[in-house]
Amino acid sequence: MPRQNETEHPEIDVISGNHELIIRNRYKFYYNVNDVLIAVWFIIGSTLFFWKETETVAIWFFLFGSIELLIRPLMRIFREIHLKKIQSGNAGPGDNSGQ
Repeated sequence: MPRQNETEHPEIDVISGNHELIIRNRYKFYYNVNDVLIAVWFIIGSTLFFWKETETVAIWFFLFGSIELLIRPLMRIFREIHLKKIQSGNAGPGDNSGQ
């Protein structure tokens, strides 16, 4: 007896699931790179803030870190949109992001 969450076309789910897994892993990688960059910007900014001569440069690094903080939620939004396109079958033939 089939379970309730199984569909009539499991091969489609497997293909879609594979794309979803690839996309999720790519975004995880980008999240990690973004987090490292945030730390780098703030560490450099904090270090440069110790000296009066480099305070302006330090402020710029703090600004870069703040912008990076905005990028992570934007990446999550883009990931969700990307996954919705794949789940609904709207990913066009030129969309090779899952490969």
